[in-house]
This record gives sequence, C-alpha cells and structure tokens, in this order.
Amino acid sequence: MNDSSSARIVAALRDWIADAAPGARLPSTRSLAAEHGAGPVTVQQALRTLTTQGLVETRPGIGSFVRAGRTPHTSDYGWQTGALGRPPSRVAPISTALRTVDDDVIALHSGYPDRELLPERLVRAALGRAARSDAALSRPPVAGMPELRQWFAQDLAATTPAHVSAPASGDVIVLPGSQSGLSSAFRALVPRGRPLLMESPTYWGAIHAAAQAGVEVVPVPSGPQGPDPAQLDRAFEESGARLLYAQPTYANPTGAQWSREVAEAVLGVVRRHGAFLLEDDWAHDLGIDTEPAPLAAQDDAGHVIYLRSLTKTVSPAIRIAAIIARGPARERILADAGTGSMYVSGALQAAALDVVTQPGWETHLRRVGTALRERRDLLLSSLRTHAPSAHVEHVPAGGLNLWARLPDRILVDELTERCRSRGLMVAAGSEWFPAEPSGPYVRLNYSGPRPSAFGEGARILGVALAEGLAEGLAEGSEA
Repeated sequence: MNDSSSARIVAALRDWIADAAPGARLPSTRSLAAEHGAGPVTVQQALRTLTTQGLVETRPGIGSFVRAGRTPHTSDYGWQTGALGRPPSRVAPISTALRTVDDDVIALHSGYPDRELLPERLVRAALGRAARSDAALSRPPVAGMPELRQWFAQDLAATTPAHVSAPASGDVIVLPGSQSGLSSAFRALVPRGRPLLMESPTYWGAIHAAAQAGVEVVPVPSGPQGPDPAQLDRAFEESGARLLYAQPTYANPTGAQWSREVAEAVLGVVRRHGAFLLEDDWAHDLGIDTEPAPLAAQDDAGHVIYLRSLTKTVSPAIRIAAIIARGPARERILADAGTGSMYVSGALQAAALDVVTQPGWETHLRRVGTALRERRDLLLSSLRTHAPSAHVEHVPAGGLNLWARLPDRILVDELTERCRSRGLMVAAGSEWFPAEPSGPYVRLNYSGPRPSAFGEGARILGVALAEGLAEGLAEGSEA
C-alpha cells in the first residue's frame, strides 16, 4: 500500500469534490486506479480517508458520493468555565516537537528518531511473541514485570563501581514512558507550591510536568559542561529546594554531557543539602562519541532518582521506561504511579524485554550510533555552509539534537514561521527555558527523516535568518 500515492489521490479528489454538487457520484474505483496509476487497494485507502474527513459517503454495492453539506450544530460550552473554576496550573500548548507534518516538509523539529533508526525487525517479532504469550492476557505487578525490572537494574549495575552497592530489581518501577515518571516524581517528592530546581535550558516536558504538579520551578543556568556547582549550591541554599531535575548525559536540547568533575561536584552539593537529584537518562542508548556514565551508578544512599527510557531506541509505540529509587522516595513514587496508571501493559513490557535481550540489540545500537554521527555531521556541515549565523557552540557527543544560537536581533517565532511557510519545521528554543530565554535559539533534530534534505533545510533557515536580520537592521536605522 503506497501512502504517498493515496495522499495524491486524496488531494485530487478534494479538488474534484470542491467543484461537485452534494450527492454527486465519484468515479469508480477502477477508473480512479487507471487515472492515477494506482492499485485498487490504494484507491480504497484514499476513499476511506475522505470518508473519515466527512467529505464522502459510501453506499455498499452502489458507489461513493459527495456528502451533502449540513449546517453544523453550534454548542455553547461557556458554562464549563464557571464549573471548572481557575485551572490548577497554566495549561501549556502542545510542544512543537510533537507536531506531525506532511511528508514533503523538511522536519527538523521532532523529538523522535526516524523509523529507519529503529530496530523494526526486532520490534515486530517481539510484539508477535508477546501477543502469543500469557502477558497478553494477564495483569502484571504494579511495579512491573520482575524480569524487566531485573534487566533495568542490571543495566545500571553494569556501570556501578565495586565500592558502591548495585541496584536491585526491588528498586525498580516500570513506567508507561518517562513523561509519566517525571509527573509522578515531581508530585511525590515536591509538595505543591514548593521549589524544584531545574537546569536552564531543559526538557520542555519536564517544565510542563512541573507546572501540572503545581511546584515552583527555580532555574539554574547550565551550559555545555553542565551547571556551575557553586551556583547550584547557592540555589539550594536560597530556595530551600530538596530536588534537582537534570540531564547529565546528552541533554535535551543542548546535547551537553557533564564531565566527571562536574558530576562529582553536583552530587556532593546534593548530598550536603540532604536533597535528591532526579537524573533523566533519556538518551542513554544514543551515544556517538562517548559512553554514558550515569550519576546513579555512583550513589547508593538514595540521593539519585534514576529515570531511564527505552522509547527513543526501541519504538515510540512501545512506551516503556523505569525509575530506580531507594527508600521512602521509591514508595512514594510507586504509590503515585500506581494511582495514575495502576500498572503498565504486560504485553508492552514483554515486547520491550524481548527486544533488549535479543542478540541483535547491541548490533542495532552500534548501527544507530554510526547513523547518528553521519546525520549530526551532515547537518552541522549544512548549517556552516548555508546558515553560518545559526551558531552551534557545542557539538553533542550523543543524543538527537543541535542547539543553535541565533543573532540577538532575530525574533524566533517570526523566524520559525518564515521557515514553516517555505516547507521547513524547526522548534523555537523558548520552549526549553523554564523562565525567560537567555537568547534566541532553535533546536534542530538530526535524527528525523530524509537527511538528504538537510542541505535544503539549512538553506531555507539561512534565507529566513538573512531576511530577519535585514528587517532588524532597517527597523534599527529608522529608530
């Protein structure tokens, strides 16, 4: 089934329907197939799409017809505002990183890797086996399948030095994706209205989760080497916070990886304040030039809450993550997670475990690292050629993104709109700051589809930047 051919037929029929009278009969499947050089299955897919969109109605045995227009009933939901009252937190819009675009758009905005970077064969086989297993019909424990919990514990234990007590399966809580883990951790560990320290910039999803949890975010500046331990110490002291959220390895959006010295210093600050560090290791399997070194492997006193996700490397359809925590903190997080989701699908847990324990898993990760290096370097080279004013000050050693600083005069929202109108989607950096942005940035994902279009995408970005700078200079001269 050819999705692009189906989309072409849908577009042609929408134009035809626009000029047709309500009730007009569409050409037959056979004639449409001949006209568009497509198979009957592809034509049927296009007709189903138009039916779903409310433009066509199908009468079995007779044909497909233009649906007669109806005046939509207008409902007034204004009463709900009074019934709901003031929202508990600012409702944030859907992030640019989650928006879907047409196939012909150059997509540098997404937060997910392209399908060709996923272990498709392993995933399909694992889902098939999971569907035939008892996991498809049984309820797993609230904390997760014992075998999967053991795998997460052993994965972290592999980097734990001999003098530190390794995590056990009883420390692990399996989650339906890392976003739910962030929400549970923030609710369980930070009382509503109390402070939470966050690197700035940081993952937009963590900012949203903190807002929903009703906590007060205190930003801590963080650069390519991580936060300044002295500034972090002052932030703990002045705010009274007891939790820091951070991404020490291949941070989203900057790609930063903390040095050993910074990691040790930060962990020392957290310990001195009797606090917690929520370590988001979302990109653990996405190394390019370095290996991950989780801070959680250095701590057995319960200061580090470790969040590990498989979504980006297994499949976005298998949203499986885990939190590793010890003591009362684990019990509070488990209680919150269990209340929210009760348990995670056993079939998805079984499929995830199947994938990561196959011999082909390590081979897949090596292939992904090579592909990410090629894509990262291609996008960097394209920016230097076509958009040199989009400056990438730190080349990430892993992860999925480049973090590009733009000239001060650039209005980022206007820039992204200029790019979008030319067929390029980029993400405005403002979404990744928990407070005011420190400057104009864009995040560019190099793991998306069609790396062959990176050059054209960089050219479009360069043109949009040049136009924005020219207008800024003109406005400045008039002032």
